[in-house]
Amino acid sequence: MGLSALVPGPRQFYRGEVPEVFLVAGTRPEAVKMAPVAAAMFACGRIRPVLVNSGQHPEMVDQALESFGFTADVRLKLNRVTGGQAELTGQLIEELDRLFTERTPGAVLVQGDTTTTLAGALAAFWQQIPVVHLEAGLRSHDLTSPFPEEGNRKMVGQLASLHLTPTADSAAHLAAESLQGNNVLTIGNTVVDAVLDVAARRAPYGDHRLQELENRVHSGQSRLVLVTAHRRESWGEPLDQVLHAVADIVRERPDVEVVLPAHPNPAVREQVVDVLGGVARVTITDPLPYAQMARLLAQCTLVLSDSGGIQEEAPSFGVPALVLRDVTERMEAVNSGCAVLVGTDRERITELTFHLLDSPSAREAMTADGNPFGDGLASVRTEQALAWLLGLQQQRPTEFAPYAGSATVRLSGEVDVA
Repeated sequence: MGLSALVPGPRQFYRGEVPEVFLVAGTRPEAVKMAPVAAAMFACGRIRPVLVNSGQHPEMVDQALESFGFTADVRLKLNRVTGGQAELTGQLIEELDRLFTERTPGAVLVQGDTTTTLAGALAAFWQQIPVVHLEAGLRSHDLTSPFPEEGNRKMVGQLASLHLTPTADSAAHLAAESLQGNNVLTIGNTVVDAVLDVAARRAPYGDHRLQELENRVHSGQSRLVLVTAHRRESWGEPLDQVLHAVADIVRERPDVEVVLPAHPNPAVREQVVDVLGGVARVTITDPLPYAQMARLLAQCTLVLSDSGGIQEEAPSFGVPALVLRDVTERMEAVNSGCAVLVGTDRERITELTFHLLDSPSAREAMTADGNPFGDGLASVRTEQALAWLLGLQQQRPTEFAPYAGSATVRLSGEVDVA
C-alpha cells in the first residue's frame, strides 16, 4: 500500500534514477541518530543520502559524523548574534529554503525535536517536499518541560508525511493526537544502532585522564559514574543540587570516580568548576566526541544524566540510569526498569546512587531485559520506510517488536546480540 493519500506526496522518479533524501542535522544527537540511516542507505544503494549540517551546532555535528566516517555534504553558515530562538529559527528556515530550492530532494528527514528539526520540517513542507520525522511521537505532555522541545515535536508531527516512532508508546501518543494509520511506523531507535557501531570501534580518548581512569576501572581500583547535566531547565539551582550530590557521592564512596563533561556555556561551566573543581576523583572535561562518550559509558557502573540520548543508550551497555529530571518523554526506560526519575534533589540523588552502588543485584535487575528502545536494526527499517515512501518498494516495512532480541555491549566493548 502506498502513500498516495498523503499531502504532500513524493514526486515520481524515472526508472534507474536514484532519488536524494536530505538528512538535516543541527545538533550532535541528530547527527548520531542519522548517521546509521545514511550508512543503511549507502549499503542498499537505492537512495542517495545527503547529509546537511544546518549550522546550529556545526562543530559538534561534524564531530559526530566523523565518529561514523562521514562528513556533511552540505554545511550551512549562520550569522548568529543574539543567540535567541527567533534569530536561529529565522536563519535556518531561510538557508534551508534556499537549499531545497536549489536542489529539490525526494524527501527531507528530520530527527527529534530541535530548532533545526522544526525549521527543516517547515521549509520542506512549504515547498511540498515530504517530511519524514525520525523519532516521532515522544511526549512529556508538558509544554514547559522540556522547553522548547515538546512544542517543536508536536508541531513537526502536524507536518510530517511519515512518522517513524521508536516504540509502540510513541505511536500511541500520535494516535491520541489523531495521527495514526499507514503513515506511522514503529521502527526502534537508531541511537541503538549508533551506539553498537561506535562501541565496536573503540575510539581512542582525546584526554589522557580518561584512559588512565579506564585502566583503573579495568584493574578493579575504581568504579566509574558518568554525570551529564546540560538541559536549560537544569541550569542554576537544580544544577547546584546535582553538583553537590556528586561531591557527597565521591566523599562517601572512596572507590568511586566521576566524569562530568561540562556544558560549553561559560556560566554553566563556571558553576561546575566552582563546586567540583577542587574535588578529588572528579574529572571535568570538555564535551566529548560521541565515540569517546560511548566508550566511556561502556565502562560505567552507573550514569546520572538529564540527557534523553543517554536514557536510550545506557541499557545497551547494561548501565542503570538515574534521570536528573522530574518528567521524561522516554517513559519506556522507566517502565522497563532500566531508568529511575530522580529529579534534581540532592538528598534523593545521593540516596538512590548509594543504593545502586552498594547493590549489584539492584543494578542487574534494572538492565536484565535489555534495551526497550531498539534491536540495532532501526536504520535498516528507516531505509525501507523511505524506499516505501518514494515508491521504490511495495512492501510496508516490518515494525520493531521490543525484547525479540536484546542487544547489549559488555564492558569489554564486545557486542552481544541474544
